[in-house]
Amino acid sequence: QVQLEESGGGLVQAGGSLRLSCAGSGRTFSGSRVSWFRQAPGKEREIVATISWSGSNTDYADSVKGRFTISRDNAKNTVYLQMNSLSPEDTAVYYCAARIGPYSGRINEYAYWGRGTQVIVSA
Repeated sequence: QVQLEESGGGLVQAGGSLRLSCAGSGRTFSGSRVSWFRQAPGKEREIVATISWSGSNTDYADSVKGRFTISRDNAKNTVYLQMNSLSPEDTAVYYCAARIGPYSGRINEYAYWGRGTQVIVSA
């Protein structure tokens, strides 16, 4: 069993930065692939970034490449999402999710989810 809790969201002006954190607990968190998803009002939830259990493998949605960085500290059971050069299009609720196994962008293949943290980017 894995429990996840996001933090770090808030209101920021366009061009600004935020760092989201996903604190995990449970025996298998450090062995889990963790991904960040986001859901904007009226839109489907989409994957933003993903990181392997070791941190050696990462991938990003095209819309955030070069602006967002995912990282993890397994000693602290935490995954981070550094978001730079934010734009109003990044406004969404951001969720972290974990799964045991290789990369997947499918929501239903993630067994564990946090409650989300709101990010609002003003123009």
